[in-house]
Amino acid sequence: MPDIINLLPDYLANQIAAGEVVQRPASVVKELLENAIDARATSIQLIVKDAGKQLVQVVDNGSGMSETDARMCLERHATSKISSTEDLFRIRTMGFRGEAMASIAAVAQVELKSRPHSTETGTRLLVEGSALVSQEPAAVPEGTSVAVKNLFYNVPARRNFLKTNAVEMRHILDEFQRVALAFPQVSMSLFHNDLEVFNLPATKLSQRIVGLFGNNYKEQMAYCEEDTSFLNVRGYIGKPEFAKKTRGEQFFFVNNRFIKSGYLNHAVMTAFEGLLSKESHPFYVLFIDIEPEKIDINVHPTKTEIKFEDEKTVYAIVHAAVRKALGTHNIAPSLDFEGDVNFAPLQPIRMQPGLNEFEKDSGFPGFSPPSSPKRMKSEGWESLYEVARVQPGAEGQQPDMAETTGLLDDAFAHIPAATNKALQIHQKYLLVQVKSGVMIIDQQAAQERILYEKYIGSMQKKTGASQALLFPQTVDLSPGDAVLIKELAAEFKDMGFQFEEFGGNTIILNGIPADVQAADEKQLLEELIEQYKNNATSMKLDRSENLARAMAKRLASRLPFRMSDLEMNSLVDKLFACQVPNYTPGGQKTLVIMELGQLHDLFLKG
Repeated sequence: MPDIINLLPDYLANQIAAGEVVQRPASVVKELLENAIDARATSIQLIVKDAGKQLVQVVDNGSGMSETDARMCLERHATSKISSTEDLFRIRTMGFRGEAMASIAAVAQVELKSRPHSTETGTRLLVEGSALVSQEPAAVPEGTSVAVKNLFYNVPARRNFLKTNAVEMRHILDEFQRVALAFPQVSMSLFHNDLEVFNLPATKLSQRIVGLFGNNYKEQMAYCEEDTSFLNVRGYIGKPEFAKKTRGEQFFFVNNRFIKSGYLNHAVMTAFEGLLSKESHPFYVLFIDIEPEKIDINVHPTKTEIKFEDEKTVYAIVHAAVRKALGTHNIAPSLDFEGDVNFAPLQPIRMQPGLNEFEKDSGFPGFSPPSSPKRMKSEGWESLYEVARVQPGAEGQQPDMAETTGLLDDAFAHIPAATNKALQIHQKYLLVQVKSGVMIIDQQAAQERILYEKYIGSMQKKTGASQALLFPQTVDLSPGDAVLIKELAAEFKDMGFQFEEFGGNTIILNGIPADVQAADEKQLLEELIEQYKNNATSMKLDRSENLARAMAKRLASRLPFRMSDLEMNSLVDKLFACQVPNYTPGGQKTLVIMELGQLHDLFLKG
């Protein structure tokens, strides 16, 4: 039979390798920044245009490359980091595979300029799709500049898979932040479309954290340090009261290399056990320094996965270090048996932020009870009970409307009359008498369903009304959140928010949705962003759906729970005016019905 196995040409082999190493512009950013760090640069500048699709350029003042090295660095498996198998287990540099530059050059147009400190002239190379176009001597500054232009220009299918500029820019910011955190002693700057996003001077870790994430991190950081013969841990953890609903700023570095580890995250979370509210995630930036031969980083081309020789010991030390930091900063409860063991007096429970005594009793903002309650017949609740038994599908899915619409149409005509007043229990549930028994409504879940349908309708129809703030508020955002706000600007406007950019990562909030209580508007916006990101990590939703769910959930959790008779009846009316009244957007029940027969059974003697 004829021979069918052929050796792949270099350009095709490089494109295949690029599929693992270069997945998006952020991959290029990561590789170029790490190369600059390995070149012992003390100043690094990242320049991005069109979220990296048009240009990713890194300029450093590192050691530079000779004419030969500049050409060799673009070849596959060419590296100065290792030369033997033993070197794989002594790696302290960021890169070592010798694949990144060749992979990048295979799918982009690359201009490389470099000059060692010991020479007066440097070299300039142009490469397109792995092919060397030109190389010539040039007068260039000391160090190296790599400009990657028109990423995936020769692989249009890959380019079509790239996300919007806002999404791609968020990934670039993630990579920039990781390197900036790992090397605070290096000054770093980032420009996007000629606008300065970051200008970070060389400093210490705590100041670098504040420079990246904002001044509000000053008060929430607690220093963490633990030295052992096996490994050292240092860094900062966030105080529990500043925990967020999303896993935002959580970073592990092993020998200054960013890694992802659910195992070590569990060690941190268990150290916080008893100090965090449900589904809250603390901030942390933790560095583990360990002998290279006790780890294996050659697991995946992205080098964000790692294997430890003794995982259990690493887990135990990280857990102990975080627990010790919590105790040292008087965050975790502890007793000092050598000192005064008298307990401090209990502090009064704080009210919900933004609610004064009058507002606590004011009922349910956002609802407008009718001037006179509607009187309706109470027959036909057996059909509603049938609806209430419909079970939701997978998380985030609605019940089958084809099966429920007919039953709901009958049920809506028989909402309880005003004489069947709702009874509030523990300011959490409403009891309503129905013909078949008793209906129990979860207030917060019901409010979430009502608000969700309202806001999704506003965004679909672009009819969201806004109320102007008497005093516009300045909101300082993290770079990632600022990009997200800009990406969702149209959806926020359709919902009733009004804001304008104020330079950098700052916006001015001028208006909020018309029926939202004017209190802690800045906090509401921050909570909304956090909830949106939380939804994005757990569910695949379009932007309008995600934002409507996030807004409904955050507002429902902020509303006061003490309600008047009119407000309770209004809540019931509004709930059964919804398309799917018996479930929240996430699939949680808003109501259950207990039949008379079930009530009788509870009192029968055995």
